[in-house]
Amino acid sequence: MSGLLRPGAHRAVGVADDGAVLAALLRVEVAWARALVAAGIATDAEAAKVAEAAAGLDVDVAGLTVAAEAAGNPVVPVVTLLREAAGDAAAAVHKGLTSQDVLDTALVLLARDAVTRLRADLVVTGDRLADLARTHRDDVAVARTLTQWAVPTTFGLRAAEWLAGVTDAVRLLDGLTFPVEYGGAAGTRALLADLAGPGAGAAAAVLAGELGLAHVDLPWHTRRTAVTTIGDALVTATDALGVVASDVLLLGRPEVAEVREGAAPGRGGSSTMPHKQNPVLSVLVRSAALQAPGLAAALHLAAAGAVDERPDGAWHAEWPALARLLELTVAGGSQAAELVVGLQVDTAAMARRAEAASDALLAERGPGEPDVRGYLGDAPALADAAVAAWEAQRA
Repeated sequence: MSGLLRPGAHRAVGVADDGAVLAALLRVEVAWARALVAAGIATDAEAAKVAEAAAGLDVDVAGLTVAAEAAGNPVVPVVTLLREAAGDAAAAVHKGLTSQDVLDTALVLLARDAVTRLRADLVVTGDRLADLARTHRDDVAVARTLTQWAVPTTFGLRAAEWLAGVTDAVRLLDGLTFPVEYGGAAGTRALLADLAGPGAGAAAAVLAGELGLAHVDLPWHTRRTAVTTIGDALVTATDALGVVASDVLLLGRPEVAEVREGAAPGRGGSSTMPHKQNPVLSVLVRSAALQAPGLAAALHLAAAGAVDERPDGAWHAEWPALARLLELTVAGGSQAAELVVGLQVDTAAMARRAEAASDALLAERGPGEPDVRGYLGDAPALADAAVAAWEAQRA
């Protein structure tokens, strides 16, 4: 899909585009050559030649895309090119692996790097929300339930609720495992076991160590928990950011005017109405939040259809969904961080609305002089608790 139809795609350059995928595939092949050295199948010199060949490989990505169709995946043509470039070290390229080992591990590398980028932006977002929760812990605002006025609250508590969603997302991201994949042709690791005997067991661990990934005992060719868990954590992040964006869109309407996106040169203009400053960041973050769950659902559908020892189409359906989800969440996380950092809050407007609506806001209190500030319950303390939870998770 063209970047023209994905506003903000430039924020996710290098996350899962063709260049990033190719680089990750080559990283896996180079790491595997070093693993073969540990297994006693390749020499240090051969592994060095494979690494040199990968570094100098000049790939026509358009031609590679065409070649990938013939194989059903991009690994086969990449391996062909790498073997040609490696010369007399060609035997150390891909020996004992299967295409799924390489592509799964490459996608895990991309996912890990994307999660690192996303988490950094979530920390920026969380820190700013924590500041808002602390600063406005006592600032009265109207709480709304089912779109209607409810009781008094504080803007600090609202920011704290946003913050709690970000805290949950970071907690899930921090708990992710990024496993290496190695099973060979059908998950038995037969070729390497035949060639290396007892030394074969060390190869997967060396591969994991070379790439900084987790070593797992069993191949996961048809057990896609690693992928769906990553997808679910990413969607939890977009869910949390989507709530922030949706609230900002509501509270920023001219007839409400309690918050406003920060202005930036050239942003938010209309093609026909010069007076407008559209809340573009909020719109795009909300768009990401609406798209992401469907992509995660696609990962689960693919996981459910993973049959035999290599899925016949379900695995292939997983790649574009995961790649798009990685790009979408990284771009959305960056946009949300900028949105929250620049958010303008009008507590005076909130207070005026709460005072004007005091009869309705205090209806459950019964007879007596209305006092919106005296009916905040634990709102300030709850805001403090959310900030404390964030600071504990952030550390």
